[in-house]
Amino acid sequence: MEVNAQHYDDIIIGGGKAGKTLAPALVADGRKTALVERSLNMIGGGCINIACIPTKTMVASANVANTVRNSAAYGVKANTPIVDLAEVIKRKRTVVQSAREMNLHNLETALDKNLIIGTARFIAPKTIEVTTALGNTRVLTAERLFVNTGTRPLIPSVPGLTEAGFLTSESIMELEYLPEHLIVLGSSYIGLEFAQMFRRFGSFVTVIGQSEQILSQQNPDIAIAVQTLLEKDGIEFLLKAKVLRVTRTDNETILQIQVGDHEITLQGSHLLVAVGRAPNTDSLNLAAAGVATDTRGFIQVNDRLETNIPGIWALGDINGGPQYTHISLDDYCIVKANLIDGGNRSTRDRLVPSCLFIDPELAHVGLTETEAQQQGYAIRVAKVDASAVPRARTLGQTDGLLKAIVDADTGRILGCSLLCHEAGEVISTVQMVMQAQMPYTILRDGILTHPTMTEGLNILFSKL
Repeated sequence: MEVNAQHYDDIIIGGGKAGKTLAPALVADGRKTALVERSLNMIGGGCINIACIPTKTMVASANVANTVRNSAAYGVKANTPIVDLAEVIKRKRTVVQSAREMNLHNLETALDKNLIIGTARFIAPKTIEVTTALGNTRVLTAERLFVNTGTRPLIPSVPGLTEAGFLTSESIMELEYLPEHLIVLGSSYIGLEFAQMFRRFGSFVTVIGQSEQILSQQNPDIAIAVQTLLEKDGIEFLLKAKVLRVTRTDNETILQIQVGDHEITLQGSHLLVAVGRAPNTDSLNLAAAGVATDTRGFIQVNDRLETNIPGIWALGDINGGPQYTHISLDDYCIVKANLIDGGNRSTRDRLVPSCLFIDPELAHVGLTETEAQQQGYAIRVAKVDASAVPRARTLGQTDGLLKAIVDADTGRILGCSLLCHEAGEVISTVQMVMQAQMPYTILRDGILTHPTMTEGLNILFSKL
């Protein structure tokens, strides 16, 4: 043990969903526990400060603007909306600050003086050095350590990009004026949410994707349906496109882009880079602890979230699993079950729901049609337009598609994609049936409240 080192039973590095939830549980179990968080502005983790909560708060504002803009279709005549982006950002900051203060109170209550604000790095397998905001250093040791440091925006290597300047998913949420023409580099979840958001605020928006389709992990019919509704909003797409270089002239960002066998020039006022996330491992000095990472820098773990070094776990986005807050929470549940409750949980066969918070939402759980076929299942496919759901018609929310994949031999649901109003809520009903390993007929024949979007599951599964 280092001289003058402070010893703990457990140390958590990073207070995201898994870390901030695990800390009070370890304290309640009688463990002397410290949680190290790099900044007071990141208390509670990425979700509430720079990701889920602020983005969905801004999505709500964008959808209000869209509702006002289209109110005449509902027999309500309103003036054209005037979007005050500074007020949108102010509202976002208020929501974030409230969540951050609640998390700070909870952690201070549980940990007392063992909530440590500073940057941690390993100096030995069970020893970390923490540099505080004041520049002081503290050496901490523990029997067990849990790394929960999350991710940051991935910046691709494109000639001229750094010099020209760009926005990320974090900095764009601090803009207090509306971009005239927002170019979005990236055609997956993050890029598409911001694309629709700023289009509905009033910006002209172009999305650049490198693959043949947006949402490359989805089946083409779903991806095409999403692209179609976004194009209906006025968003333009350039797919199978590679950005060759970026320059900045006066107030314009200029992109030279390879599309197929020809090169084009695209100009915009702002460029958002949204091509993925990079792990926050580079400052941890993991080599000093002997902790193994993959080629991208994510910490490698087994199905119990243990690293290659006994007594060190990696939780949340940092372990290279699905990058969702609800997965980080499940990581906590696995560790708690195994270390506190005497259980035996793992990541094997866990169902991972997801939701793209465009309007209407795209929610998914389980296998896609292609994945089910690749795994050798004999499948049956149910598909229905969202307009078939009575509730969708009453709301004027008829765009979209509902699709389910069922095992032809057992009748069990293998996967489901819902592109419809409130899809993020409705998918949970499908997930519960899948987790209970019940047949699809439960949803086909069940009495579901009319008129609701969930009732659409009656309609969808009756197509089998």
